[in-house]
Amino acid sequence: MTDGDWRIRAADDGDVARLRDWAVAMAWETEHKALDPATVDAGIRAVLAEPRRGAYLVAEHHGEPAGTLMLTYEWSDWRNGDWWWIQSVYVDPAFRRCGCYAALYRHVLARAQASPEVCGIRLYVERDNAVAQKTYETLGMADAGYRMYEAPTR
Repeated sequence: MTDGDWRIRAADDGDVARLRDWAVAMAWETEHKALDPATVDAGIRAVLAEPRRGAYLVAEHHGEPAGTLMLTYEWSDWRNGDWWWIQSVYVDPAFRRCGCYAALYRHVLARAQASPEVCGIRLYVERDNAVAQKTYETLGMADAGYRMYEAPTR
């Protein structure tokens, strides 16, 4: 498959159930975390209702949804611009290793490069997920050298 085989579009309310199911599957596959589907559903709807929170993109292959990612935004005072964070990446097993994520990434990269207010693209990846790391490196991304810390409040 080539990028020409893919159509990238913004997600809408009709995609919520699929995005929810994909997010639940992704969390289980990558982190063995069981997410509450109702909470995930509400979280997706919150993004769709408030575009300042982010955006979901869906990759379709001949009209069939094949994968997704979510963009969120982080202001950088150092660069006077927004970092676009790629999150919630999921490719349906039937479309893995077929260029689905690459098509999504190239779409995001082209949009970011065309937007003067965007200073770059970032994502985080599980440190043991070598397959994903190789994919990101093949697409031209590099390890930024940061470690991530968190303090959950719920």
